[in-house]
Amino acid sequence: MTEPDLFAAERAERRTAHAPLATRMRPRNLDEVVGQRDLLAAGAAFRTMVEAGRPVSMILWGPPGSGKTTLARLVAVNSGARFDQLSATSAGVKDVREVLAIATRRIENGDGRTVLFLDEIHRFTKAQQDALLPGVEDGIIVLVGATTENPFFEVNSPLISRSTVFRTEALAPDDVEELVRRAIDDPVRGVPGAAVSEEALEDLAHRVGGDARLALNAFELAVTIAEGRGRPEVGIEEIGEALQRRVIRYDKGGDRHYDVISAFIKSVRGSDVDAALYWLHTMIEAGEDPKFIARRLVILASEDIGLADPAALGIAIDAFRAVEVIGLPEGAYALTEATVYLATAAKSNSLAEAISASRRAVEATPGADVPMHLRSAATAGQRQMGHGAGYDYPHDDPRGVLAQQYLPDEATGAILYRAGTHGREAELAERLGRIDRILGKDR
Repeated sequence: MTEPDLFAAERAERRTAHAPLATRMRPRNLDEVVGQRDLLAAGAAFRTMVEAGRPVSMILWGPPGSGKTTLARLVAVNSGARFDQLSATSAGVKDVREVLAIATRRIENGDGRTVLFLDEIHRFTKAQQDALLPGVEDGIIVLVGATTENPFFEVNSPLISRSTVFRTEALAPDDVEELVRRAIDDPVRGVPGAAVSEEALEDLAHRVGGDARLALNAFELAVTIAEGRGRPEVGIEEIGEALQRRVIRYDKGGDRHYDVISAFIKSVRGSDVDAALYWLHTMIEAGEDPKFIARRLVILASEDIGLADPAALGIAIDAFRAVEVIGLPEGAYALTEATVYLATAAKSNSLAEAISASRRAVEATPGADVPMHLRSAATAGQRQMGHGAGYDYPHDDPRGVLAQQYLPDEATGAILYRAGTHGREAELAERLGRIDRILGKDR
């Protein structure tokens, strides 16, 4: 049996003293956690499980700085378990096996269980995630995986089925302000004696995107800047320099990416030009690929506007070409122009409906024969076989339209396109009605 380390606590205290403010102010119990009300409310499943000291393997899914690491540590503290931490960006199967071996020895020696916190679990390959399964399944470890990505897409099904998924949310501005005030008031772990104007505190709270870690560390830097200038309190200027720029919560490869582009498309489709511009510039400021945005506009121009305003497709394609040639930041003008035009254009999904109806008709009539009078009659042999016989040339009729069968026998009478009632398509509907009367169709 090894001798107790009499100086371990003192060394830990020295390490903590040099840690960033966000680390020093890490909550020591559930009551110190700010935000996450759904997880930490009285009677909530997560809180009940932690307080009972009977943790289960779980995935904590949420944005950066929402407290995933803190919650993982509190899971270990409340259950009396050892806390081991790996990052999926640097760890491999060998590291996982070493943790499982150590955790096994702890159980065999009566030293309790191990909580393994795996940060960015979504970055583990399938093989690496599979290496965790025996330890999770046998209870050798309590796995707490943290991810900013949707775990149902990024984590293997076997691991998901053995874990409980808990969602963490970005902190509200009021929560961020509370964290900073705590840091100012804490004489040991915080920044005692620091002062901040209400205006600067509010600015910080609204600029960090709900990221507690960023808020605290930026505030600590702002305090240092203010002290270096001999100023009695942190102001707007120091906050701005500490942050450099407004932080936009956005991950080009993650869940937030899909949520924002979805909001953008739905805002344009819904003709809310202001919301469309908000989401457009959220993506641009976050560094989204402008060609990705332009491609979505091209699709939307046909899918949601179509023949209600045929010019929309040309404008969307022009915007794509513009950003392809000049890029950003100047390309933002073309994207903004296209977004405003498409958002305010008349809308119709008749083309999307026509595509679906056409596919169903084709699937329902596989191998349908082309009517003889519509077949190619380019050669004498084809004409001798009757190809093209009986075909009536529409231009010979003064109306430019004449009645004859164009669909195969199996699909005769099928109506695949129905014109909308908005914009230019309303005019098209009138013309289509005249054509239908000649062709004998009941649309």
